[in-house]
Amino acid sequence: MKDEYDFSKAEQGKFYRPGEELKIPVYLDEDVISYLRARTGGADLSALINQILRKEIELLKVLEP
Repeated sequence: MKDEYDFSKAEQGKFYRPGEELKIPVYLDEDVISYLRARTGGADLSALINQILRKEIELLKVLEP
């Protein structure tokens, strides 16, 4: 690593895109993926996982005080 870096020609915000949505990857354990794949019959895993999480969120909302 250099002691100093020259940022005199840098452009602030060059890659900033207002309104862009950040999609964060989610990594599942292999046993979870295997279980879900075995029960989907080739269906979209992403859609199934979203459906499972939505149901879980609804359960948590019921338990909130």
